[in-house]
Amino acid sequence: MNYILFGMQGSGKGTQSKYLAEHLNLEVFETGEALRSLAEEGSELGNKVKAIMESGNLVPIEVVMEIIENFLTNLPEGKSVLFDGIPRSKEQQKNFDILMKKKGMDFTAILIEISEEEAIRRLTNRRICSKCKTVFPATYKENRCKDCDSELISRSDDTPNAIRIRLNNFTKKTMPVIEDYKSKGKIISINGEQSIEAVRDEMLSKIN
Repeated sequence: MNYILFGMQGSGKGTQSKYLAEHLNLEVFETGEALRSLAEEGSELGNKVKAIMESGNLVPIEVVMEIIENFLTNLPEGKSVLFDGIPRSKEQQKNFDILMKKKGMDFTAILIEISEEEAIRRLTNRRICSKCKTVFPATYKENRCKDCDSELISRSDDTPNAIRIRLNNFTKKTMPVIEDYKSKGKIISINGEQSIEAVRDEMLSKIN
């Protein structure tokens, strides 16, 4: 089975994505990372993406779908995928669903639910590694990264106003996608306001 992971900023989606991928032996498609990696590889598609990104423009939906199709075409035989960061809008959903049907790939979506208040609390208190960009929650009390020992810093866009704008975009653009998948019985809802371990346990229990 393939999975889509949904959750507003601060829901712990990145942490749970890594765990699910390792536990279920899934290939991860994370939109931002896929774009950056492709831009560096020098292929025809990579050069196209690099030119768009360097111009400061958003990568068009048809190019994003081309990237996903390229990713799926090169997927090891028998491997399933965890999609993180796609689809984020109804337009993306329409194109994504067509592509998945074309590839004969079914999927289930997982939604990690937290309140807007909890998201703001988490985001204003989290820190990231200045070097490897690993994100650390407020519960992590050290001042240096446990992976590379670099200094932890706060993100410049983790201010209450900037966070509310991002959360509003999630509500306006991504929630309609989630509601549509809910109506089709494709959503597994998880209580994200638990410990990391409890969220993991609930996810695995409901998936199984």
